[in-house]
Amino acid sequence: MRAVGFTLPQPITSETALVDIEVAMPEAQGRDLLVEIRAVSVNPVDAKVRNSATVEPGQHRILGYDAAGVVTAIGPGVKLFKPGDEVYYAGAVNRPGTNAQYHLVDERIVGWKPKTLSFEEAAALPLTAITAYEALFHRMKVQDKVAGAWNAVLVIGGAGGVGSIAIQLLRQLADVTVIGTGSRPETRDWIASLGAHHVLDHSRPMTAQLAQMAIGAPGFVFSTTHTDAHLKDILELIAPQGRLSLIDDSNEPMDLRPFKAKALSIHWEMMFARPVWQTADMIEQHKLLNHVADLIDAGKIRTTLTEVIGPINAANLRTAHAMIESQTTRGKIVLSGF
Repeated sequence: MRAVGFTLPQPITSETALVDIEVAMPEAQGRDLLVEIRAVSVNPVDAKVRNSATVEPGQHRILGYDAAGVVTAIGPGVKLFKPGDEVYYAGAVNRPGTNAQYHLVDERIVGWKPKTLSFEEAAALPLTAITAYEALFHRMKVQDKVAGAWNAVLVIGGAGGVGSIAIQLLRQLADVTVIGTGSRPETRDWIASLGAHHVLDHSRPMTAQLAQMAIGAPGFVFSTTHTDAHLKDILELIAPQGRLSLIDDSNEPMDLRPFKAKALSIHWEMMFARPVWQTADMIEQHKLLNHVADLIDAGKIRTTLTEVIGPINAANLRTAHAMIESQTTRGKIVLSGF
């Protein structure tokens, strides 16, 4: 079957940074589904792994952590799906990725594709939806108010893939004020269109912008990008006993000692933790993806797809990786079919 892989970390400008390859057809065992891939989206983790992972000599690593497709075969332990089911999911970082015609995935991290979405629209959602849902509701628990704080969530990087779905989930599932941040007029407009109550410019000090509202210190901060650059601002603006959730990795170690003064809690979300560690509650990703699909089909939230750049091949994936690495994208980039 056709796939796209890499052999060693290279700049995305290199024609061999990602290459078209042929690999053997995988076979479903245990609780795995064999899925025919119809569409994939590209996330920062794709570029991060491509830039850093080592690959055994003579082998290729296949990336891809978002997909929508059709179940074609099931392992003997499968309980939730059958061949012909349309699904969407984000896979696991320690298994071969979705940039292939067929892909194996554990059914416990798979959801039924929203009925009202195309495969392309659905493929834009899984990784970011799982990340946002887990960070907000499973880790930071925004449903539990911080005593004395403004019951608000500041979403730093509100126009990115995770921020775009986080704003929508907060509006539908939590009784909080939602504040999104963007650094450009077009991204701030996008954030407002997703339902944020307020929009800030994170290229300027956010503490001063919040102070102008004269409402109080927010109890929650969800930082999706450049947390190290915003850390001083976050420490100043967040309420005592507030909660910070972050998803990115800093270039340098972050000094978390100042968080003690306000008794702040820190939740570092890693949406691959459940499948990688085979946790007892791994099925929660199946449940939350189905919840998101229900919200989509009820018209309460929408896909964050902004661009389909063509079929799944090495050239188009190199283009998508370059766009991701530019850190100027809005919403999600999708590739469709082989």
